[in-house]
Amino acid sequence: MAKAEIHAGICGFTTTVIARKNEDGTVHLDIQSECKGVMKFAEQLKEVDPLREFTWRRGGPITLQVAPQCLTHPACPVPSGVIKAIEIEAGLALPADVTIKLSKDEA
Repeated sequence: MAKAEIHAGICGFTTTVIARKNEDGTVHLDIQSECKGVMKFAEQLKEVDPLREFTWRRGGPITLQVAPQCLTHPACPVPSGVIKAIEIEAGLALPADVTIKLSKDEA
């Protein structure tokens, strides 16, 4: 099982992603969030092919195709976090935190 805890930023919403590899190699996703858009996104992403999520080939990640239909903000970090959890569970990546630090200078 791979787990991602995503703190989206200024919206204040937290999303938890649990990814579990099935016997057939697909990955089952359990996504929980306070965000209604993310929960709509989660409804469409129950089982994914990790090899499709891992590359732009074969039409690209389903995760990134579903996101614009459900999420209102293109900079939402949830789709990226979901893909990272899928990669880790499928053995395509090692678990390591990802950080984006944002600031604005008032110059």
